[in-house]
Amino acid sequence: MAGDIKQKFGTSNQAITITVASLTNGSARESTAVDNSSNLYQDALVFVKLKSGASSTSATGYCAVYAYATADGGTTYPDNVTGSDAAVTLVAPPNLKPIGVINMVANSTTYKAGPFSVAAAFGSLPEKWGIVIVNKTGGTLDSTGGNHSVFYQGILQQYT
Repeated sequence: MAGDIKQKFGTSNQAITITVASLTNGSARESTAVDNSSNLYQDALVFVKLKSGASSTSATGYCAVYAYATADGGTTYPDNVTGSDAAVTLVAPPNLKPIGVINMVANSTTYKAGPFSVAAAFGSLPEKWGIVIVNKTGGTLDSTGGNHSVFYQGILQQYT
């Protein structure tokens, strides 16, 4: 019996827990780790929406988006990452996988970027993974939590 293998998309707009409101310039924030042990997605497409602060945004400002993961069920992560929604101090350069850059060059402006593939960074989607956002805008990000969001959609394969 002949068939095709096609992409199958998981639920869209799955929230990634990361608190970036009031993230200061030069600071980094990690998300809570996403557990892929049940869904077994082959990839996750990450989309990021951030709003710059009211002042000090540089004409060359940006936020860097990195992916992190573990291979021991969530005990050990690279750098100082813990798998929790928290501030994180990264080594320079970070021992994380870059997955995207969001150019943020004006004050009080909402920027949307992605989708960024997590599997492309690692060769396949790890069992537990998350993201880190580093603010390099020159200013502090907007202080209203609702003005920022990070979400993903998983990708599977199906036999038809």
